[in-house]
Amino acid sequence: MDMKLEVVVLPVANVDRAKDFYTGLAWRLDADVSTDDSFRVVQLTPPGSPSSVIFGKSVTEQAPGTAQGLHLVVDDIEAARDELKRGGAQPSEVFHDAGGVFHHGGTDARVSGPAPKRSSYGSFLSFSDPDGNGWLVQEITTRLPGRLDPSVTTFSSATDLASALRRAAAAHGEHETRTGAEDPNWPDWYARYMVSEQAGSELPS
Repeated sequence: MDMKLEVVVLPVANVDRAKDFYTGLAWRLDADVSTDDSFRVVQLTPPGSPSSVIFGKSVTEQAPGTAQGLHLVVDDIEAARDELKRGGAQPSEVFHDAGGVFHHGGTDARVSGPAPKRSSYGSFLSFSDPDGNGWLVQEITTRLPGRLDPSVTTFSSATDLASALRRAAAAHGEHETRTGAEDPNWPDWYARYMVSEQAGSELPS
């Protein structure tokens, strides 16, 4: 049985302030429902995400701002930082971890700049909402083997697909340079590359 993460509940003190913040980041507003003055549910979804966040009145007993370590995944950390700034967030500088694997809690082990060689999974930035709920953004360009089923390759948005096509085009250009010939079957090569990249399997050369 598939079990997919659907919703993360955020504890906030001011529902309208939180709603303004997240919609300012271009998160899709899915619902804003209240049954009376004591109960309200607001649901938003980050662009391209299969999971959503919910906050409101009487939806959690957590103290406002106590949700930490929430992760968003992007394929271009610098572009994501620029977009967050335009949306009104105050993202940190891009960083990688001193240990080179995931990231430590807090800020002590942060090393300024993206991961060496811009390795997939290695570059991060952080930001908080007005209540102090803490988010991390992680750059993933190539999945580790076995993380995705190549038979069910999907792209969550047109932007996601366009980014995959650009990476495939760049890799295919290198392929044609190596072979010294134009590849008339480039659509097949693109397809193999994009499926392999998303599944974390060996890329075509």
